[in-house]
Amino acid sequence: MLLWTYLGAAAAALIVLIIILKLIWRVAEPNEALIISGLGAHSNPEQGNETLGFKIVVGRGTAVLPGFQTVRRLSLGIRATPLAVTCVSSQGIPLHIKGVTAYKVGDDYGSIANAARRFLEQSDEQVMHTIHDLFAGHLRAIVGSTTVEEMLHDRETLTANIRSSLIGDMEKLGLVADSLQIQEIDDESGYIRNLGRPQAAAVEAAARIAQANQDREATEKEQVAAAAKAAAVRESEIAKARYQAEIDQATSKSFQAGPLAAALAKQEVVVAETETAKLNASLAEKQLESSVQKPADAEAYKQRTLAQAARDAQIAAAEADARQVQLRGEAQAKATELTGKAEASAVQAKAMAEAAGIKARAEALATNTDAVVAQQLAEAYPEIVAAAAGSFEKVGNMVVLNGAQGIEDTLVKTITMGGSGFALAKQLIESLSTKKDEQPAALESVPDQPA
Repeated sequence: MLLWTYLGAAAAALIVLIIILKLIWRVAEPNEALIISGLGAHSNPEQGNETLGFKIVVGRGTAVLPGFQTVRRLSLGIRATPLAVTCVSSQGIPLHIKGVTAYKVGDDYGSIANAARRFLEQSDEQVMHTIHDLFAGHLRAIVGSTTVEEMLHDRETLTANIRSSLIGDMEKLGLVADSLQIQEIDDESGYIRNLGRPQAAAVEAAARIAQANQDREATEKEQVAAAAKAAAVRESEIAKARYQAEIDQATSKSFQAGPLAAALAKQEVVVAETETAKLNASLAEKQLESSVQKPADAEAYKQRTLAQAARDAQIAAAEADARQVQLRGEAQAKATELTGKAEASAVQAKAMAEAAGIKARAEALATNTDAVVAQQLAEAYPEIVAAAAGSFEKVGNMVVLNGAQGIEDTLVKTITMGGSGFALAKQLIESLSTKKDEQPAALESVPDQPA
């Protein structure tokens, strides 16, 4: 029983605590700020050392002591105010400008504090009226230094100038201009309308020119269509005439079918006879080719073959003769080489034999000169007589005075020339024998002849 009493008391205490927290706890919405004034609400850590005389709470909750502190809510959401301002341009032209501006309280604590001091107790209508008057004043100042043409052609510059001129005043109010749009610029004098007339006239002229071009193009197309239509009619008439001509031709042919058939039949006969003549001519040509041209071609081929064979045989014989000549030359060169070697050996042997003979004759001359000379003359006597007779070789006609006796005397004189030659040779040998002592070595040493 006691436990239930304790539990009931705890529950009651918890309920009372919840009610008390509900009464003193305040939470700021995302688009609002809590302005707390009263006991102890002089500043908060986010505001630094600046003492405002009230506390600002944004985006969180805080405890408020009822009876000792007062809490108010300041909206941070965006608001829109329409603008309708009568201005005068730099040209002195009265204008009616309509637009709209979007503004809000700044998110920093300084802007919130400024807005709280100025607009916390004012209604939305009063705030909008204040903003409208503020924008209207700055708009009139900017428009008064701008021409109508500049405002019409460059509204962005006009808007930027107005916003830049509003920055200082908006900061004092704790407000920020999110957007400013000039929707309409109008005048009662018709200046703007007149500005557009040249362009409208140019556009109208361009439209009229375009319409004229379209009309011309349409006319041209109509003319082309008419010409095409006439051409189609002409082609149709020509086709009709052609068809009629074909009909007439067919009718005429039907009337002339009989004679034409006969003529065609005769033409076919002529064509057949022509083909027959061509076939006969071709047959005769084939027969002539078979009986004359083919044998002639065969004979010509035979002659060419025989000539080719003879030429090949001659070429082979010439090649064989050339090879034989080459071999014969090589054999002759070899034989010449061997003969040269043999002759060289024979010359050497002969030279050595002659040297020995000369030596022996020299010795014989030294002992028996007459016998050696006589032997030499005897050996050479036939040649001496032949040489003497050779003197008569070039004689064409010879006159002999004594007849046969004269011829005999001439021969005897020729032969006896050998005896006088013998005496002359003997004298020569005797003269050489006297010089034997001067050249004793010439006959003793005979060098070998080179091979």
